[in-house]
Amino acid sequence: MPTLEQAIEINAEPHALFRLTQDYEHRLDWDPFLKEARLVGEAKEAGIGVRAYCVAHTGLGMEAEYVTFNPPYVTAVKMTKGPRILAKFAGSWRFQEIAPGRTRVIFRYNLAAAPRWLGFALDPLLRVIFTIDVKQRLKGLKRVVETTDILARLESAKAQPEAVAA
Repeated sequence: MPTLEQAIEINAEPHALFRLTQDYEHRLDWDPFLKEARLVGEAKEAGIGVRAYCVAHTGLGMEAEYVTFNPPYVTAVKMTKGPRILAKFAGSWRFQEIAPGRTRVIFRYNLAAAPRWLGFALDPLLRVIFTIDVKQRLKGLKRVVETTDILARLESAKAQPEAVAA
């Protein structure tokens, strides 16, 4: 299965975008693909070995484990439990500063349909669906970052841990 990739340029620093995209308390603030996003178990923040559970707007849920976590450059997950339609899924977020205050955000992913014997028909369909969804996620991230004060609110909450971000 080939690796697929979608990218977008956003007016923000890589560290701020990395933090926002991996903050499950704020994931639904920008990600139109999801209707639920949370860390599993006692985890308070993302990191290697941490598992996250996300439910797409379609109702399909997936648990994924962080296998790479290198702020503010890259983070990657692999599916540990998922919808029956997927035999495997892995994805990564990459953040490349292209100018001061401007970042290229790249989402790379690969997936395979289940059952494998139907892959010839399902894999191309899943690639189209995921490509559309990933493009919408990236557009949602760009829109929220560039038209709201979400990054300032997160920075303020970080500076004042007792503050509750709205």
